[in-house]
Amino acid sequence: MPEKIIMELIATQPVVEGCQGCKTPLDFDFTFAFQPIVDVASGEVYAYEALVRGLDGAGAGQVLAQVNDENRYAFDQACRVKAIELAARLGLQQKLSINFLPNAVYSPEHCIRSTLRAAEAFGLPVEQIMFEITESERVHDTSHLTSIFQYYHSQGFTTALDDFGAGHAGLNLLAGFIPDVLKLDMELVRDIDRSEVKQVIVDGLLNICQRLNIALLAEGIETEQEFHYLRSKGVRLMQGYLLAHPGFETLPEVSIPLSWR
Repeated sequence: MPEKIIMELIATQPVVEGCQGCKTPLDFDFTFAFQPIVDVASGEVYAYEALVRGLDGAGAGQVLAQVNDENRYAFDQACRVKAIELAARLGLQQKLSINFLPNAVYSPEHCIRSTLRAAEAFGLPVEQIMFEITESERVHDTSHLTSIFQYYHSQGFTTALDDFGAGHAGLNLLAGFIPDVLKLDMELVRDIDRSEVKQVIVDGLLNICQRLNIALLAEGIETEQEFHYLRSKGVRLMQGYLLAHPGFETLPEVSIPLSWR
């Protein structure tokens, strides 16, 4: 029954005029693993990020290798609906973080309709949904991306800028739109406790986030040293293997030692 609802939601998504590939059906299937995003001050899970996987557990790379200009729109729409359905079926109580492909969104008003219908159909309030856009994906029209962010924000969704510091737009993108969450790229996190240069960069970003009321999220936390350094700087939201590995079609639990909070 859920799969039937998913297909109906995707099939009834209106076609946007001028949208390349909007009529191309998706000819492969996929599922998700979920990785916790943790509020390390409270020890509670803030959100679960939906990470695309093959039905056999194959990594995201194998799935994304099948995405092209013709099926990108259908894939993006299917990702949203499937992630919402699976998260709801698993009893998600926290936020659900969904990555979207900005180059697949031709009209924010039209492209969000299946997401809204899925949220209603599966009983997941829009306030629980966070959309992530990776700053490392080249977007040719940053004003279009800004309009997408603004529209999603107006609809009650949480917005997040992923992989910040690894991409093409950088601070120019922040100048156009202020997300709710900024995800620090893992390359800036790696061994930050031993890198003065990275510490200076992150100090600057922390100051920017504080002044603009943005929550800074450090992803790719793998060592206790990275964790404790960033925690000492006031970073509350973290994600990484030190805290929890992604769970294939499950919502992994997280246990933060009291001494770490």
